[in-house]
Amino acid sequence: MTNNIHTLTRGTDDVVIVGGGLAGLFCALKLAPRPVTLISAAPLGQGASSAWAQGGIAAAMAEGDTPEAHAADTIAVGGGIVDAAVALGIAREAAPRIHDLLGYGVPFDRDLEGRLAVGREAAHSARRIVHVRGDGAGAAIIAALSDAVRRTPSIRLIEGFVAEALLTEDGAVTDLQLRESGNFAARPMLLAARTVVLATGGIGHLYAATTNPREASGSGLAIAARAGAVIADPEFVQFHPTAIMVGRDPAPLATEALRGEGATLINGHGERFMAARHPLAELAPRDIVARGVFAEIAAGRGAFLDARQALGTRFAERFPTVHASCIAAGIDPATQAIPIAPAAHYHMGGIAVDDRGRSSIDGLWAGGEVSSTGAHGANRLASNSLLEAVVYAARIADDIAGRAVPSPARLPDALVTPRGGAPDAAAVKRLRTMMSMHVGVIRDGHDLVEAVRSFAALEREATSIAVSNMATAALLVAASAWSRRESRGAHFRSDHSADVPSLAQRTMTLLTLAREIADSLTECPTPRTAQPMIA
Repeated sequence: MTNNIHTLTRGTDDVVIVGGGLAGLFCALKLAPRPVTLISAAPLGQGASSAWAQGGIAAAMAEGDTPEAHAADTIAVGGGIVDAAVALGIAREAAPRIHDLLGYGVPFDRDLEGRLAVGREAAHSARRIVHVRGDGAGAAIIAALSDAVRRTPSIRLIEGFVAEALLTEDGAVTDLQLRESGNFAARPMLLAARTVVLATGGIGHLYAATTNPREASGSGLAIAARAGAVIADPEFVQFHPTAIMVGRDPAPLATEALRGEGATLINGHGERFMAARHPLAELAPRDIVARGVFAEIAAGRGAFLDARQALGTRFAERFPTVHASCIAAGIDPATQAIPIAPAAHYHMGGIAVDDRGRSSIDGLWAGGEVSSTGAHGANRLASNSLLEAVVYAARIADDIAGRAVPSPARLPDALVTPRGGAPDAAAVKRLRTMMSMHVGVIRDGHDLVEAVRSFAALEREATSIAVSNMATAALLVAASAWSRRESRGAHFRSDHSADVPSLAQRTMTLLTLAREIADSLTECPTPRTAQPMIA
């Protein structure tokens, strides 16, 4: 494909979906036979966090379990700000979506009687997680859906392009600005589009320690925010407590299902430490476990996942993905404890959407991790993310199916920004380090002020649009974290360590408000009021 700005075209009635992960693929399939243009930054099956998911999908399908119980568990760990109606709606749609996935060829594990096998994960009151080969659910789901997409004639696939900007007019989407992935010298292209679904994933790669692929750098969040979309709950970032610390970026993940099968957390002295922190010990909510692991590391004792007694020689068969990661790093998990640390894993925040996946911008829907539905609150329940992705992808497809797609307008004469060039590696490293150190597992006001100032300056001064988008996403997270002067769910501030009942509400903010906070912090380090919450 050439770099001419007018060569990237689509059918006049195509729905444009940006993102080749679970939400994007599932939405494209659900829209068939309606024409869809699916844009993926990486080849299908690569670059999507959902492909790396090890735990599985939560669904109340076992005898004795109910969607109501599933929703209650979701609400219990969400820090008091889960939208109860959203949580219940997702739980009730779980079974139909699992059957959809089975129809697309996903080989979920079954028991000896042929029923779906279910496991238990942290903070679930029942065994309700459906897996594939123990720890391979994400990869198997993405592989099956990718094959289905490639076989579907109504889906036009464009691989190797990243969305850099959204163009709007009168509060409605009109165009997408794209660039060839990795080709920073390439001329950006415009794609006329009046119906756009963003399914670009999360923000994990804004952090130095993350389990997410490099594509999860907050680009979808940034381009929607710059176009004026309302952003919800950006301060709530979930850190997986058991990333395997073997010097890899991103860090391999030791699935929570290991702890569900009896693996324990120990420090360098061989002592279990979670029982003293929570009645559920290793199966406590993720934020509590992450802080427990963080505390042991900060105290110099180190933290390890010990599956020697629980699994031993069965480890390789039950959890082949984790086993392979350990063996590659010279660790035999059957006989050795696995070194771990918390790592950025999932963003509860994102583009604010309603129960049909609609954003505040006309013609823009969002699904998967780039969106914020209210289902997760301040702390996501294990294995709810893949479920939310398929439920909302189906809802978005159903919502779009009932509307006429406006014809694309004439391409504008000017790009949002022509800035190309390779990202400044030193600037990216500084941003990721600051996010981990100042906007990480434990935060405080002084560090957050420094982070907000730094990200605002980088957003203004970046010579690459890729770095500018990373800075925009980082600024949204840091500004809202500074403004929420309490601890709630995954957001923990050492200078405001208790929750404040009056703040038990979701954050709804705009990029303009985050920039105003940055300006006020530049002028005065400790302004009295600068809350970005607007609802």
